[in-house]
Order: sequence, then C-alpha cells, then structure tokens
Amino acid sequence: MGSENTKLPIIDFSHEDLKPDTLVWNQVKSQVHKALVEYGCFEASFDKIPIHLRKSIFESLQELFDLPLQTKLKNISKKPFHGYVGQYPQVPLYESMGIDDANIPHKAEKFTQILWPQGNPTFCETIQSYSEHLSELDQTVRKMILESLGVEKYMDEHMNSTNYLLRVMKYKGPQSSETKLGLNAHTDKNIVTILYQNEVSGLEVLTKDGHWINVDPTPDTFTVMIGDSLYAWANGRLHSPYHRVMMRGNEARYSAGLFSIPKSGYTIKAPEELVDEEHSVLFKPFDHVEFLDFYYTEEGQRCASALKTYCGV
Repeated sequence: MGSENTKLPIIDFSHEDLKPDTLVWNQVKSQVHKALVEYGCFEASFDKIPIHLRKSIFESLQELFDLPLQTKLKNISKKPFHGYVGQYPQVPLYESMGIDDANIPHKAEKFTQILWPQGNPTFCETIQSYSEHLSELDQTVRKMILESLGVEKYMDEHMNSTNYLLRVMKYKGPQSSETKLGLNAHTDKNIVTILYQNEVSGLEVLTKDGHWINVDPTPDTFTVMIGDSLYAWANGRLHSPYHRVMMRGNEARYSAGLFSIPKSGYTIKAPEELVDEEHSVLFKPFDHVEFLDFYYTEEGQRCASALKTYCGV
C-alpha cells in the first residue's frame, strides 16, 4: 500500500562552509546518519550542479533514447546491467544504458563515439560534467558515513575502492490512468546511488514498517540511497531500502543515477570496529562483481534477499 503522508528527509549540502571538522559539517553528518539508519535514503539539496546542466542532462537523455534500437544495442558490457537494457517483457516500459566512468573525460568520449561515430560534443560534455560534479556529493556523503560510524581510519581505502557508473533510464508513459509497473521492487547492489529525475513521478521507497512512500521529483533535489554493498560493509548499521517505479499517464519519465561501485577484485568486508556483541558479523567477505553475477541468475532473482542467500552468515 502507498503512504502519501511520509516524506523523506531533505538535507542541505549547499552550505559554503561545509568542510570537515566544522559545526555545519557535524550537523549535516548527524542528519545523514539519522536518515540512512531510518530510511536508507534522503533528498539532498546540492547547488554545485548549475541549473543549465540539470536541464541539459534530461535533453541529453531524450536525445540518447531517441536513437534507433540498433544503435543503442552497441552499448554492451561484460558486467551485468552495465550495458543497454530494454525489450524485457516483464518491464515493458523500462529501458536503460550504462556509462562506465562517465566522470572521466576520455571515458565519456569513448561512450559517445560508439553511439555517434561523427561525434556529439554537447552530449559528451554534459554527461561528463554532470557526473564529475555529482561525484563530489557522493564523496561527501561517504566521508560523513565513515565518520559517523567511527571508522575514519579506513577512509582512504574506502574512497579508493570504487568507480562510478552513470546509469540513465527511460520509462515510457503507460498511456493509462491506472498505475503500471515501471521497475520491480529491488535494493541497489552498489555503495551509494544518487538519483536525479525529471518531473514525472514514479519512484517509491519501502519504509521499515512496510509502507510504500512516493518520492516526488523536484528540480532542486537529488535522491541519495544506500546499496547492499555498503549495507554489508557497515555490518547492517545502515539500511538498504527496497524501491520500485510505478508509472501512470502519458509522459515519459527520465532519470539519471550515479552509482559508486566497488572495483572488481576489491573484497567487501565489515571492519572489525563494526563487529561486537550486539552486532555479530552478518555477511562473509565478497567480491561485488561475483555477487552481481549471482544476483542475475534465476536463483538470485527468485530469493527474497540475494545478499543473504549469497554470503549471509
């Protein structure tokens, strides 16, 4: 059932003096920790991405998804769910593409040239600049998380253990006033997801007490969400929320998700400081890419929690 009344906390990251060891930093850090324990996500106000760039990211997404299917299918990847995804009968409204390391100029250029051999500098610059700016918010949030968990000594290792994936998504309007499934309920499998959506509603988050709440899109906020890999690393001290997309009406919904993803070969293991009598170890150490491979098997798709089935203690 949906619950209209509950709203995710809104946290302001636009303070000029938001720097470690300041009063403002500690206040925001406390809000982040509280939100991630309670909801596993929050809305972030972040002014480092100028309005013209916010607008042009959706123009770029529209241009990308308007390409012929044969062209979009050139977006391939050995990693599950990193390339083009579409044409799925279970979720007919949904299609998406992945851009690995979109924050790095030559990687953004490489992706652009695959789809536009003649070049498309505006598209390339938009996705690269957007990803680079937004990675600052990801890094701020993760630093605050480690500080609030009291495990700052792992800061460098943790911050260097990830790459970025920009996953861009389109949900067709179902041309109906009835609600239709846009994307199944799932938890993200990565470290942190930062989602920006055009002004077409659809995203819903499941609260700990079992209510679905709407996350109403606004041009001023980004939705920050914890994934299973960070949930496991933090030994369950934060919440990794189930979420889904439910569509109605005629308009297409576009969204861009910046995912911080553990590098292949990096072992996710809870620091010993987060294990005690009250918090026994929840998961065996695991490699994120191997976990993803399991998640996309028939068994992984069927079980209630792929993470618990794969490496739960």
